[in-house]
Amino acid sequence: MVAVSSTDGFRRLSEHRVHQGHVWHVAVADFAAPDGSEFRRDIVRSPGAVGIVPLLFDPEGQASVVLVSQYRPPYDEVVIEVPAGMRDIEGEDTDAVAHRELQEEVGLAAGRLVLLGEIYPSPGMTDSVTTLYLATHLTAVEPDRQGPEEEYMEVLHFPLDTALGMIDGGQIRDAKSVAGLLLTERHLRSADDSGDGDLVAGWGFTPTANLRLTGLGVYDLDRGGLNTDPVIARRRSRMQSA
Repeated sequence: MVAVSSTDGFRRLSEHRVHQGHVWHVAVADFAAPDGSEFRRDIVRSPGAVGIVPLLFDPEGQASVVLVSQYRPPYDEVVIEVPAGMRDIEGEDTDAVAHRELQEEVGLAAGRLVLLGEIYPSPGMTDSVTTLYLATHLTAVEPDRQGPEEEYMEVLHFPLDTALGMIDGGQIRDAKSVAGLLLTERHLRSADDSGDGDLVAGWGFTPTANLRLTGLGVYDLDRGGLNTDPVIARRRSRMQSA
């Protein structure tokens, strides 16, 4: 294991809140460096978030993932991401957040969640931690989208290799999604290299358990295009006319 420097010599001297948002708050904090000099930083205090990679297999055993495409106000653009959400319910465990967000955003329930890891999405400005899960044994449920961004969200279904190529091509730039997809590919490769059938079964990677997502506005691989569900078509029409 690689040794990591400790925080010895750095001290937080004070901190006060300057803005309270709906979920986050902004604080101004003063610190002392090891040489005794003092410095000030703005910090976004956050309860953290959860990202989920929903994984499917077709009858031939080819892996695919479910993603979302939604408008993100800070960037003023549509961003392709894994399903995700804030830990905005006090005391809610990360796996419970994962189950809730998976249903709300893409209308899926996971029979199994595998912890992929945790990431610090922007350590220079926030203490937020994003927990990443792999979701398998998926079944369709009624979605429950929250807010205008989710109302106009599109749900996408791509082969895993295509999604990885979208990272290389710059179409997927969201940090949690890049990390989650790469970790998913690493787990799959590890299972293939080990030849451990029990390990694969333990993750719920069952090639015959493919879930067909047509009717949910999901990318339909058989048809080679986005599902033309009338509800999704109306959402697109409203978004284009706005």
